Amino acid sequence: MEPGRSSSRGSGGAPPRRPRSSSTVAPPAPKPKRKRRRVRVGRLILAVLLLFVVASVGLLFYYDGKLHRTEALVPYAGRPADTPGTNWLIVGSDSRADLSDDQRQQLSTGDSDGSRTDTIMMVHKPPSGSAMIISIPRDLYVPIPGQGSHKINAAFNFGGPQLLTQTVEQLSGVRIDHYAEIGFGGFDSVVDAVGGVTICLDQPLNDPKAGLRLPKGCQELDGRQALGLVRTRAFPNADLERVVNQRKFLNALMAKATSPSVLANPFRLIPFVNGAVDALTVDKGDHIWNLMGLAWALRGNPITTTTPTGGDEYTDDGDSLAVGDNTEQFFTYIRKGLPVPEDLLSGTGGVLGG
Repeated sequence: MEPGRSSSRGSGGAPPRRPRSSSTVAPPAPKPKRKRRRVRVGRLILAVLLLFVVASVGLLFYYDGKLHRTEALVPYAGRPADTPGTNWLIVGSDSRADLSDDQRQQLSTGDSDGSRTDTIMMVHKPPSGSAMIISIPRDLYVPIPGQGSHKINAAFNFGGPQLLTQTVEQLSGVRIDHYAEIGFGGFDSVVDAVGGVTICLDQPLNDPKAGLRLPKGCQELDGRQALGLVRTRAFPNADLERVVNQRKFLNALMAKATSPSVLANPFRLIPFVNGAVDALTVDKGDHIWNLMGLAWALRGNPITTTTPTGGDEYTDDGDSLAVGDNTEQFFTYIRKGLPVPEDLLSGTGGVLGG
């Protein structure tokens, strides 16, 4: 080896290590999996929500197709034009036609033939403000188209829902937009489906004709007891006090039906919807979403009142209630969509507290 020259090999004869180039590319880092998992979970949630929406819409149309329908709202000469707000005619029929002998005995309905209206209510949803539940006394003596003057509940017996609706429209000048009817055979099942309704009585009730024996105070009524409560006339003011109880009970039933204890419980909600669909008859143009809107409007604190009258009078139909100037004044406010003055309202009375 020449002096002053270093060897290209180490002492062991191995070649020297070359320094790594600074341009050498590092291996790629593994892709994070968290984002991919989030995407999968998001898609799963979206799919579940979509399935829920599709199923809900499907059930909505399924139950809508099961509703019993009738031609209650039909055109006729002189029918009132559209009036502000939305107006329902709600009828409680006393027909026993669909009841078996056992049901008649269990519900204490008696054996009367024919079909009249134990309950006539107008539900008015004004353009703004609270909804109103308006009882129309069945003894109100009014002209019935083609039949002369009679108590208003006779209109249903003469011509069914069509004639009753026409009679109410001619009396009030208010256009009826929706119709709902419930009979003895369905009312009790609807109440039982929501697990009963809690009511508070200001006095005990004992009416063997209605199969009713209830103590004073707060208690939960099943369907049979509730039917007896809305039917009984065992009061000094008979029908006038009964219609107050009917309004209060309807309000309590709608509040229970739209409460979380029912809406969030399929074991309550589904039987209630089944019971309501089986029990109700609506106009051919009505749908289940209209009924849902009605229930929601009545769940809060609606104004409840009885149609004002001109007082007692004796007619060919016996003891009746006359149509007075206050009757016309009352319905003038309704058909104009205006608040009804306090002096035309009569929401107090009845045996139900509140």
